[in-house]
Amino acid sequence: MNWIELVGYIASAFVVLSFAMSSIVKIRTISLIGSVFYVGYGALIGSIPIILANATIVVFHVLALSKEFSSSTELGAVPIAPDAPFLVDFLHSHEDDIAASQPEYRRRPSDTAFVLMREGMPAGAVLGTRDGDSLHLALDYVLPAYRDSRLGRWIYGARTSALRAHGIREVTAAPTTDVHRHYLEHVGFERRGDLMAKTLA
Repeated sequence: MNWIELVGYIASAFVVLSFAMSSIVKIRTISLIGSVFYVGYGALIGSIPIILANATIVVFHVLALSKEFSSSTELGAVPIAPDAPFLVDFLHSHEDDIAASQPEYRRRPSDTAFVLMREGMPAGAVLGTRDGDSLHLALDYVLPAYRDSRLGRWIYGARTSALRAHGIREVTAAPTTDVHRHYLEHVGFERRGDLMAKTLA
């Protein structure tokens, strides 16, 4: 095997690896890298069809990733009853994934709930108990496909927060897993005694 073939194998490996990803951002990023390698491979072997096809794929991936993080992406948080059939079914269908990071959520009370929307489709849910303008989280869940996008930061952003739009000025949480704790830190929560908290205003 010469080094030109190696470039082709690397390109193929990245494309195959992309199928193992659940996150839209990871799928497109890894596939983008594979397509770039394919463009190089096509140039090395003098194949115009390979170059054109993969250069087009590169453009599509770049545009899609730009949209993924664009401020024009339509996001929303729709208030819903914690026991609403739609929400119950939605959470039940993802209970294994939820249990991996927030296994205790079913034991926590909830009187407030939001379905998180992205481009008009359900992308997650936030449940908790409300005390005035404060919300204590029972569950903060985003579908795996959208965990690399800006949805988490948007939910808890100081200026554009979906929760702030509904009169919530502070969010607190008591994470029990490292996965959830790291996520909260990533979106700006800070340690306050036994809790982690984020001020939205």
